[in-house]
Amino acid sequence: MLKRDYYEVLGIDRDASDEAIKRAFRQLAFKYHPDHNRDERAGEEFKEVNEAYEVLSDPDKRAAYDRFGHGGIEGFWEQGFDLGGFGDIFEAFFSGAAAATRRGPQRGADLYYSITTSFEEAALGCEKEISILRTENCSNCQGVGSKPGSQPKRCPSCNGSGQVRRVHQSLFGRFTHTTTCEQCQGSGRIIADPCPQCQGTGREKYQRNIKVNIPAGVDNGAYIRLKGEGEAGVRGGSPGTLYITLSVKEHEFFSRQNDDILYELPINVVQATLGTEVEVPTLNGKAKLKIPPGSQTGQVFRLKKQGVPHLHRNGRGDQLVTLFVATPQSLTKKQRQLLQELGDSLGPTNMPRADKWKGFSRRFSA
Repeated sequence: MLKRDYYEVLGIDRDASDEAIKRAFRQLAFKYHPDHNRDERAGEEFKEVNEAYEVLSDPDKRAAYDRFGHGGIEGFWEQGFDLGGFGDIFEAFFSGAAAATRRGPQRGADLYYSITTSFEEAALGCEKEISILRTENCSNCQGVGSKPGSQPKRCPSCNGSGQVRRVHQSLFGRFTHTTTCEQCQGSGRIIADPCPQCQGTGREKYQRNIKVNIPAGVDNGAYIRLKGEGEAGVRGGSPGTLYITLSVKEHEFFSRQNDDILYELPINVVQATLGTEVEVPTLNGKAKLKIPPGSQTGQVFRLKKQGVPHLHRNGRGDQLVTLFVATPQSLTKKQRQLLQELGDSLGPTNMPRADKWKGFSRRFSA
């Protein structure tokens, strides 16, 4: 691929001064540097700008280029012309612009735990005890890291600042590049006499038993947040948070719809026909329910305030009882006889009238 004219790359005239060349290079290098421009072509553009400046900023290379074009500087390439130096300068100037800061208190890590509860425990609330392994401050040195009776010393490399500054001299002038001190890792302190129990880390692993109060009304997938029950912080930072996710088991015959409890009640044909009073199970024990005569499958009855307590407010849901009229599958001879007599006595009273039956049957025969 043919190379573009170097003057065109920098956007300057052929008689541009050294200062104009330098100024154009600074602007374009900043524009196309990968740390500032995420475009896929930015890297190639940056290399092209760098190459053009290497040639035009050198009097001998520029004279050869002005006279013979790109072919006039081939000899310079063969002598080991390297673009890497300027890349390093820009890495320090642009990427190093984010100065390191001294490491102060750091919050501890969060922990996560899952608890499985029964349907009733989630609905009515309960207390569970869990056991977790977490990092805490060393009980011997109280998290300092030094042997009791001794104290950390100021880091000699950074003089306690946690930062090391290096000065770079480049065509842009002098730049100070600040990095985290390698000796103290940014803390500004050196543990000269480490604690024998934690080997100077200031932290230990402990198995802790924690009581968890599960409020009434929680549902499957809910979580409980226990602030301060996570891992210990670093350098005096606050401890993390323990997040507990709840998994609720399915009930044998209850189901849940928001804060209402759903229950399907089977009754026999006689109970549905004549009506009756039955006892149904609820979360709070048994409750009486009156079934009126002529009740049908799918009919729903509401037991007020027999559902799940509302989680963030007073009151509770209801229990919805759905009737299911069960057809007997096995009858004795006597039962069959009685049903037959009942059926005969009822006759066709529940069938459509003759004038309507013709229209009804016509719809299916058409």
